[in-house]
Amino acid sequence: MQRGAIKLSDLVQFTHELAVLLEAGISVVDGLSGIAEQSSDARFRATIFNVAAEIQAGSTVSAALAAHQRAFGEVYVETVRAAESSGNMVAVLNDLAEMLETQMEMRRQMRKALTYPAMVTITLGLAVAFLLAFVVPKFSELFSQRGVELPLLTRVLIDVGHSFRDWWWLYGLCSLGGYLGVRRAWGSPQGRRFIDRMLHRVPHLRQMLVGVAVARFARVFGLCIGSGLQLVEALELAARAAGRPMLTKDIEILISGVRRGERLTTGLASCEYLPNFAKRLLCAGEDSAQLQRMSTIIARHYDRETEHLTSTSATIIEPILIVLLSAVVLVVALAIFVPMWDLAGLVG
Repeated sequence: MQRGAIKLSDLVQFTHELAVLLEAGISVVDGLSGIAEQSSDARFRATIFNVAAEIQAGSTVSAALAAHQRAFGEVYVETVRAAESSGNMVAVLNDLAEMLETQMEMRRQMRKALTYPAMVTITLGLAVAFLLAFVVPKFSELFSQRGVELPLLTRVLIDVGHSFRDWWWLYGLCSLGGYLGVRRAWGSPQGRRFIDRMLHRVPHLRQMLVGVAVARFARVFGLCIGSGLQLVEALELAARAAGRPMLTKDIEILISGVRRGERLTTGLASCEYLPNFAKRLLCAGEDSAQLQRMSTIIARHYDRETEHLTSTSATIIEPILIVLLSAVVLVVALAIFVPMWDLAGLVG
């Protein structure tokens, strides 16, 4: 969900507080004004005041939020609209807050899991660049003065080091161009699908991506069904909220079948991205008219699974990083010490 200027933590707190105020019988306008007054974020405060002013002028809550859809997100707005129609606003707001809180915690865990390998990789890259650009060339001058014939590995590393020093700006431009290219590709449907397929080919990462996407899809789907949205609308919103192009493609096929009059169970058989466990529970939910309950069970299951994968990712990544670090150190050491052994032989 795109939130623009509103931070996820602020949106969680806003939703919790609005649900409490409505449950206590406070009017929506007074409640929103009170929430805005105590906010420390100027942009968030201005957005909430605008929403309150639009409601006071005669707009519905969902219409006022829809005017700021970039800030609140499509799923948020549509869920509130359905809750408003069904008269179940407080319960839906509590469910929304719980969903956003879970997403925030999952995002924090993912960021924590990726921080360590990212820092190690960046540090290793900078250290290697420093060695190649400044240390190895110094040894090459010493070896050249002594008439030592340099092995191929040393010559290659020396050339790479010289290129770092002489063409550092070109490396920087290439890195920037690569980043902008990937970002632009991610912004297009075709590029996003291609990158998504590549990411899903990494074994451990694939399990984490599937777990996060299925949990988010199931949670939003159950929330939409519980708030009173029709099946097709709930599927569409849940697929967009999941954020995975491969899952979205599956759900689009599923929606086409539902629109033709097929049962959800029939369409789920053609979904390749959804795990069989999730399919079985959704089928059982359709048969027993308990889709919301089954969706909640699916979301909680994959939240736990993703949390476990995230917590164990360090034990998987650490050995790989150690091997990589050892290999880099070995290559640089051989490039320096092999000529030194030859030099020692000449001196002897």
